[in-house]
Amino acid sequence: MHTACVVGTGLIGTSIALALTGRGVTTYLIDRDPDSVRIAAALGAGVPGPPPDPVDVAVIAVPPSEVARTIADHQKAELARVYTDVSSVKALVHAECLALGCDTTGLVGGHPMAGGERSGPLAARADLFQDRHWILTPTPESRESALNRVLELVSLCGAVPVLLPPADHDRAVALVSHLPHLMASLTAARLVDGEEYAVRLAGRGMRDVTRTAAGDAGLWTDILAANAAALGPLLAELGRDLTTAARALARLTEDVPQEHPAALAELTGVLRRGSTGRARIAAPHGPAGADRHRVLSIAVGGPQRQLERLLGDVAEARVDLEGMVLPDAPAVPDTTDGAVELWVAPDVARPLTDALRDRGWVVR
Repeated sequence: MHTACVVGTGLIGTSIALALTGRGVTTYLIDRDPDSVRIAAALGAGVPGPPPDPVDVAVIAVPPSEVARTIADHQKAELARVYTDVSSVKALVHAECLALGCDTTGLVGGHPMAGGERSGPLAARADLFQDRHWILTPTPESRESALNRVLELVSLCGAVPVLLPPADHDRAVALVSHLPHLMASLTAARLVDGEEYAVRLAGRGMRDVTRTAAGDAGLWTDILAANAAALGPLLAELGRDLTTAARALARLTEDVPQEHPAALAELTGVLRRGSTGRARIAAPHGPAGADRHRVLSIAVGGPQRQLERLLGDVAEARVDLEGMVLPDAPAVPDTTDGAVELWVAPDVARPLTDALRDRGWVVR
């Protein structure tokens, strides 16, 4: 790949452009907002304006409702030889492309599983996709050469490709992305009318649960509406669990003691299912969870307080540990001998490594 064009210079589009430009790909930037293009170009993401000749690949980074029309328009203008998009909804977009008569032989749908609560080019990072999943949804009519080109794009951005049919993709992201975002927004909405003293008590738990609620409401309305078919059944299931919990809590407030054990059992059942589900994405040490973690090995020798200092430095870095493996018990009491293994999520491995090295630790 020598040339590319990114249409839509928001967080995702600009991050892709930064990654490609950093790998030596001449990248052009198009957006209906000229200021967004200027900012992206000033960040070093690429060349503002359309390319003089068709590029190797065009990345369509616009809201789901605009993807098909944007692809159709740019195919007519012969912007690129191959097209992909970054929309978080795939089946509807593909159907719309077919309805508009797009050439789907040179089209491979895509969805990088990365982002943030901030939007716009100023939030972009060249390493946004490093080691993150990037779903591709080729269809039977997609050319093998087109898929290979988009796989090259994913590789240049440092991401890990995952191939899924469009409908399977939509069901998956409804579960792991769209439903959590909606729940974050609904939970955060409770704060609007909360007492000031209560809101001031909000800590890390509330911030973690509601983090994605800070996203662009207009964009998320577009996303949720486009994936309504996959999201609807999940909301119905969630509604049943909420009803169960609400009824159990209501029974516990009533002065009918004989009802309380059954109500507590129902509430416990809902919470236990949550613990079981959480365990599937936070697997314990071993092969089942190895691909979900990064292991940092830190040399720790000497007094026990060395371990205490290490844990204090981790806390200062504001990183949650997924787990920790201590070396074998030392022969001398109150000392630590060997290396400590810290298990962390992939996206925080590099920041934690840098933070610990700044504090003098040897990290491998």
